[in-house]
Amino acid sequence: MDLTANLAGIWNNGLIYVVPFLFVLTIIVFFHELGHFLVGRWCGIKALAFSVGFGPELLGFTDRHGTRWKLAAIPLGGYVKFLGDENAASMPDRSALATMDEAEREGAFPAKSVGRRAATVAAGPIANFILAIVIFAAVAYVDGRVVGDPVVAKVEANSPAAAAGFEPGDRVVSVDGEKIAYFSDLQKAVSGNDGTPIHVVVARKGGTEELTVTPRIETRTDGFGNSFTMPIIGLVADSEAAAFHVEHLTPVQAIQYGASQTWFVTTRTVEFMGQVITGRQSAGQIGGPIRIAQVSGQVSTIGMGALMNLVALLSVSIGLLNLLPVPMLDGGHLLYYAFEAVRGRPLSERVQEIGFRIGLALVMLLMIFAFWNDISGLV
Repeated sequence: MDLTANLAGIWNNGLIYVVPFLFVLTIIVFFHELGHFLVGRWCGIKALAFSVGFGPELLGFTDRHGTRWKLAAIPLGGYVKFLGDENAASMPDRSALATMDEAEREGAFPAKSVGRRAATVAAGPIANFILAIVIFAAVAYVDGRVVGDPVVAKVEANSPAAAAGFEPGDRVVSVDGEKIAYFSDLQKAVSGNDGTPIHVVVARKGGTEELTVTPRIETRTDGFGNSFTMPIIGLVADSEAAAFHVEHLTPVQAIQYGASQTWFVTTRTVEFMGQVITGRQSAGQIGGPIRIAQVSGQVSTIGMGALMNLVALLSVSIGLLNLLPVPMLDGGHLLYYAFEAVRGRPLSERVQEIGFRIGLALVMLLMIFAFWNDISGLV
């Protein structure tokens, strides 16, 4: 009986994580590949296959243009294979191109101009950013957003804010010259800090004060027990001082909000990557599929809005990751096309093949590192 109960518990917990994870990943992958597909078709390139997942096909159909749409057995990615591609990574098959007749060459990916190929490749990451904007906007439009005035209710003892001279009742006007309208703006301004002093202007007793505060990096635990590091300054708001309320947005305001949120996530992600490279942030915060599955399951318990916001966050991350100038990724293809545009001819097949092998090794190392972080976090 105990064994049966344990197995049932493992199965149920697995479903809690796996189902939201597959939901999140499928949406992101589908729209990424749809970007490639739609722009490729607009550029006159024939798509042989559109696959969500890798490996054996589970189900699918062939449309009137001859594209095989399929759901594959390994749901950890996807691809669009165009005519003239050697593999799912869109490495050009020049030997196959040489054997094609004129009609086939007309729809082959390698036969298109460098501009059309670049547009098709760039469309995938761009679709990820568009998806994020739409999701952030839709959630904000449906649920509204909670906002509050940037008024300090409490200054934590022995905090950086206390040392800097903040007082209860201060109203934050600007941070490093950027105007602060809501308390959430203050949180955003501090969120990407790596311990660098920031200059804050506060309104106090009819005048203004200029304060300098250096955030302290601390390890904290969220409501699900996950540990993470974040910069804190020690300012606390409450519903009385900040007058928190739900702000309902018009469609135009929602789109503007979605675009600003996507830009914020993009810039913060780039800053984080730079801080990891320079050693100012721990690479241990980089997660892989296991951590994404764990977070997806946890966030799904909050509600659909929270889960969709997670989809938007991850969509931005996937878009940025694919823009890295690493062969095998979209950014690597764009790098090749940049060289081709400058030289007037493609790089040699040998050079491209070496690049793809290096890119594959780098991608595999990143995956292994992310898996290691995931497993370490579970131990």
